[in-house]
Amino acid sequence: MGLGAPDAPGQTPLDEDETQGLLLPTVATRGELDEWEQNNIEQAIQWTLGRRITPAEMFSETFVRQLHKRMFSQVWGWAGTFRTRPKNIGIDPWQIPTQLRSLLDDARFWHTHQTFPSDEIALRFKHRIVQIHCFPNGNGRHSRLMADLIVDKIYGRPWFSWGAAHLYNPGDARSLYLQAVKAADHHDFGPLMAFARS
Repeated sequence: MGLGAPDAPGQTPLDEDETQGLLLPTVATRGELDEWEQNNIEQAIQWTLGRRITPAEMFSETFVRQLHKRMFSQVWGWAGTFRTRPKNIGIDPWQIPTQLRSLLDDARFWHTHQTFPSDEIALRFKHRIVQIHCFPNGNGRHSRLMADLIVDKIYGRPWFSWGAAHLYNPGDARSLYLQAVKAADHHDFGPLMAFARS
């Protein structure tokens, strides 16, 4: 299977310009790409461990971009750069900076005024940043790591398990996750909150 085609429902295909940003010319399959990306993501996670991240830093465009860049910079030349083309998900590219700024303002408000429980703040942030779809690819993984960091660094809570209870059948976990995201699209965050801690 080529690099441009998604392997699972909910994945974003890469267009030709984005696949040209691949920094690893020997990668030929989606499986090889996934392995390189996972190694890069693990390095980004290591970078976050032991770091103090304040709400002001967490809820900033600089951190949103920096985290994505740390997650994918060894694989993609466009890591940490907002997308410039429309996708099958997300808003028009020209709206990204404004919509992200609005989300960051909302998240700071939610935190300051304790508008929602800590898990819900993290998951509302995760859900909305995926709707914006800031980057050419990696938005789902980036949003989950952002949510994990929000609950850990700001609220001192454990990272989400993201359906680890369903590891015996990853297809079930993905299906439950997509159903939970669709419920959140209709302002019902209960299923996403349940899935994130399952």
